[in-house]
Amino acid sequence: MGFKCGIVGLPNVGKSTLFNALTSSKNAEAANFPFCTIDPNIGIVDVVDDRLDKLTNLSKSKKKIYTTITFVDIAGLVKGASKGEGLGNKFLSHIREVDAIIHLVRCFTSEKITHVNSKINPADDLEIIKTEIVLSDLDLIQKKLDKGKKKLLNDKEIKILEEKLNYLESGKDIKINDLYEEKFLTDIGLLSIKPKIIVCNVDEETLAHGNEYTQMIREKYPNEKIINICADIEDQLSGLNMNEKESFMRDIGLEKTGINKLIKEGYDLLKLDTFFTSGPEESRAWTVKKNTIAPKAASVIHTDFEKNFIRAEAVSCEDFIKYGSAEKCKENGKLRIEGKDYIIKDGDVLYFRVNP
Repeated sequence: MGFKCGIVGLPNVGKSTLFNALTSSKNAEAANFPFCTIDPNIGIVDVVDDRLDKLTNLSKSKKKIYTTITFVDIAGLVKGASKGEGLGNKFLSHIREVDAIIHLVRCFTSEKITHVNSKINPADDLEIIKTEIVLSDLDLIQKKLDKGKKKLLNDKEIKILEEKLNYLESGKDIKINDLYEEKFLTDIGLLSIKPKIIVCNVDEETLAHGNEYTQMIREKYPNEKIINICADIEDQLSGLNMNEKESFMRDIGLEKTGINKLIKEGYDLLKLDTFFTSGPEESRAWTVKKNTIAPKAASVIHTDFEKNFIRAEAVSCEDFIKYGSAEKCKENGKLRIEGKDYIIKDGDVLYFRVNP
């Protein structure tokens, strides 16, 4: 299980440039006019993990398979999208399909790149996006509560929708009270509850410390996850080999690439963990939600493993790397036998035992 992030924002803020850089492709057209992207571009990217690299070497595996993240470059949104303006209806339908939203805002000035509203104000840009998403959710909830469709809901679901409608109408963010609510609201396609990251697209000169525009965003949204990325730099990095990339990053004082920042924030936001399987044939990374129990994690490998689960043999990645193999970990008392209630930890190296 990887996860799917939708890159959203106003036209001409750098979505397609960032998408191309993150996915090391030129699939998304980038140009200096609005609605350059109409249909969403989709790119699947390996989540490079040095822990898996070390496991592969120690196990002398024939294959190494990283887990993945999917990026979706979604058409630019404009004011009135919830009423069908611009490519609004397409935008809103595409955004329903992603797990998390990357709100990309322009935080640089350039006479060569036009702005859809003729001025640079990332806080206003973000408010347009958030407002259109809220208006879409209001419309969706109101339709669900219409007399004709209301009879398809149970009393609990009606109460949830009425409560969330009040939140949105009063300008408040929706609060999720329990897992039932979360699943119900996700299933009906509510957009404003999706996890989100605000990405400030800055120029090279202000990447390290930000600028007046990034400060504007941080002051207005103090509780949001916010990161600075220079889409132009990411685009340049995507065309370099590993040695060239490391040299370029040293020259400009960049410790982590934009994709590494996004992946880390994305995993935290979606509450994901990575576990590993490793042997002579293959070393592989797998992604699960935090607090996943062992049988459910086993089902990620094969659906039959969940019902046929017997036990899991587990060792931390750190111990595996320290001692060199599962056998050596067992000899040193570091290999554990875990049952059906065991909760997977990030970095576990697991061997599942199942009934045939």
